[in-house]
Amino acid sequence: MAELAASFCLLSCVVVLCLSSVSAVTDDGQHKQVYVVYMGSLPSRLEYTPMSHHMSILQEVTGESSIEGRLVRSYKRKMEGVVSVFPSKKLQIHWTASWNFMGLKEGNNTKRNLAVESDTIIGVIDTGIWPESESFSDKGFGPPPKKWKGVCSGGKNFTCNNKLIGARDYTSEGARDNHGHGTHTASTAAGNAVANTSFFGIGNGTVRGGVPASRIAAYKVCTEDGCTSDAILSAFDDAIADGVDLISVSLGGSPDRYEEDTLSIGAFHAMTKGILTVHSAGNSGPDPAMIGSVAPWILTVAASTTNRAFITKIVLKNGSTLVGKSVNSFDMKGKNYPLVYGDYAEKKKEILVSVYSSSSDIAVATITRDRQGFAAVCPRPLSALSMMTLTLLPLTLTPQSNKQSSLFLILFLDSPSLSHPQGTLLKTEAIFNQKAPTVGSFSSRGPNTIAVDLLKPDITAPGIEILAAYSPDAEPSRDDTRHVKYSVLSGTSMSCPHAAGVAAYIKTFHPEWSPSMIQSAIMTTAWPMNASETGYASTEFAYGAGHVDPIAALNPGLVYELVKADHIAFLCGLNYTSETLKLISGEAVTCSGTVLPRNLNYPSMSAKIPASNSSFTVNFKRTVTNLGTPNSTYKSKIVLNHGSKLKVKVTPSVLSMKSMNEKQSFTVTVSGSDLDSELPSSANLIWSDGTHNVRSPIVVYTYEL
Repeated sequence: MAELAASFCLLSCVVVLCLSSVSAVTDDGQHKQVYVVYMGSLPSRLEYTPMSHHMSILQEVTGESSIEGRLVRSYKRKMEGVVSVFPSKKLQIHWTASWNFMGLKEGNNTKRNLAVESDTIIGVIDTGIWPESESFSDKGFGPPPKKWKGVCSGGKNFTCNNKLIGARDYTSEGARDNHGHGTHTASTAAGNAVANTSFFGIGNGTVRGGVPASRIAAYKVCTEDGCTSDAILSAFDDAIADGVDLISVSLGGSPDRYEEDTLSIGAFHAMTKGILTVHSAGNSGPDPAMIGSVAPWILTVAASTTNRAFITKIVLKNGSTLVGKSVNSFDMKGKNYPLVYGDYAEKKKEILVSVYSSSSDIAVATITRDRQGFAAVCPRPLSALSMMTLTLLPLTLTPQSNKQSSLFLILFLDSPSLSHPQGTLLKTEAIFNQKAPTVGSFSSRGPNTIAVDLLKPDITAPGIEILAAYSPDAEPSRDDTRHVKYSVLSGTSMSCPHAAGVAAYIKTFHPEWSPSMIQSAIMTTAWPMNASETGYASTEFAYGAGHVDPIAALNPGLVYELVKADHIAFLCGLNYTSETLKLISGEAVTCSGTVLPRNLNYPSMSAKIPASNSSFTVNFKRTVTNLGTPNSTYKSKIVLNHGSKLKVKVTPSVLSMKSMNEKQSFTVTVSGSDLDSELPSSANLIWSDGTHNVRSPIVVYTYEL
């Protein structure tokens, strides 16, 4: 029998027992396997002691009387018997002009409820935080909100303040962020406004979060090796008990069934306590069906561009200029260096050009340099290049000029008349991006592989070339040994805290709104997105309901509301039994009612149609709650997308609301035939009273997962 170490973690009304084989790494070099053991309700007797119970369980499993060193962490919570055991997995982190772009202007240009904002606490589950960053200064802040029950347990030389009010570490490294990721996401969501900030002069301006007057609590669950399930569950548990108002999580992995997915379980318990979890969609695009955040009680965020873009130019010695995407902070002062075409460089003082084919069979050139000079090899795919923040290079030629520029460069290098081709790289410059917002190629796409009739992602937000606070301990990129306090990163990790900041902003005006009401408000008021390409890569499976609009979300008119019982019925519709439901809820639950996943009262509507069906009819049942004005009349309107030939009928087509918080139901009937297997068919349902436009995407598809 393998030796066991145990960590007792909790989630609201749940205790989690984490078992591992030996220690982190045994004396003989073997690595541990951590298991999460899920448990239920606490006995009511007063003499019950969780620690004693945990110890007795370990003794029984190991057969040892002494279990010193086996217990990793223990929490007091409700518990009965073991519900399930599943391996603890390692998840990965998902790598500001953006707020102005979305309409949250600086100063008095944006409506603020500062008193409530100051009482709002955002919990950030990530790689920790750099407490000395100016973005987390508590200058002008009063004491923490009275509801705060957390601690500052960040390790040696770590101090919290009235802005960064709490920190916890689950990695044995301390809560200090040596990676940079957690500092970046926390400051994006709620960092102070810091003027005259840039990355070596690139993107100069004021960096700030969405709710700069709010408080931050940091929960470090990730190291360079990843983020373990037991650490994440413990962080959720503590964040809930500490009194946070919102949880932002920019990490993840491949999709799992809900009862085995750490984030789904943690977010479910947060939802039951009135806390919305905002989660990054993942960076596995542009291929379809790669999205890792699939639960309806989570707001899942894709990543898109803002109207500020960074470009880098290469000037060849013959006078030709090529434009590419990169973040290059070095000024070569016009000096030319040899251009070498191949997979590796022989000398340090040269520019290496490696060429590969993208998914569209267009040659793309990358020009790289390492920390010593110009000599790093980087044959990465376009999607990965778009995802990564690179302070040196590679430089990817821009899509609008890929074919011409790439072929030109190859011909230039191969020309027999040029024995010594040369060129120089210019420092990155910022330009106005009139095509924004568009979804990044790296952003993970649907369809949802766990619940095929639930559209994911939910929303898109700025996640490309985002300037925010950074850890001065970390290198800005793998090829850059310098250290900075602010850096430019790209990824759904960056879009997630933008949406979290928006959700917190809404909550400052509507503290009584439930998580589902906030989620609905964000989704139904989003900016519509245009499909710039064909296929699944640029449809609702890329951006969900559209691009977040924080100002419009304050006053959505109607919302689609969900409570715990609705989510249980949804899971029952996925054929969950009482036993498997308990794995998520942590308590005995039965399927008293069942709802088809497509009929969950969700702000979007989606259905997978069998490819064998030449014709189909599908119904979606929904209920809306009036948050607009009394005596209002909403009329329905259908707008078809992507050349869709769907027939859509809404019954009733008019909703007359007499009072606030009134609920009314309706049915959407969608019919059609011969769906395109390469492209989903979609439409938008818009409820309008002349002031509010409550928009929901409708998507039907046949894609075989």
